[in-house]
Amino acid sequence: MADILFEDIFEVKDIDSGRKRFLRVSRIFCESESFKMDLILDVNTQIYPMDLGDKFRLKICTTLREDGKPDTGEFNQHDTAPSRADQFEYVMYGQVYRIEGDESGSETASTLSAYVSFGGLLMRLKGDANNLHGFKIDSSVYLLMKKLAF
Repeated sequence: MADILFEDIFEVKDIDSGRKRFLRVSRIFCESESFKMDLILDVNTQIYPMDLGDKFRLKICTTLREDGKPDTGEFNQHDTAPSRADQFEYVMYGQVYRIEGDESGSETASTLSAYVSFGGLLMRLKGDANNLHGFKIDSSVYLLMKKLAF
């Protein structure tokens, strides 16, 4: 589906990298299982605590609608239609603000980094450019997470 930009399983490799800056927010450093992508993500750990070694499913998409049709970007708590958010525990809405390529010197970068701000909580997803081709600057995206039991 074109509205799903990225999906994979991640494992938390480090938290706050030795220094905690905010009381209720932690920066987690993760690696994906299938695509070997690197993820740095700020998480509100007051409502969604994370620990070293946690594994979680991450999905980044442009709409919460199951049928893939665009939404307005506004949440309506009275809407009873099925939502992708129903299957996840932690959901954020944000905007892609930067996309960087590697410094290989070739015209097409083999590695890309996509940067998203979720109201000040930041994310960097870095890896093979083929896995990030759907990210566009100034586009709005949803990040959905669910911890896996193992």
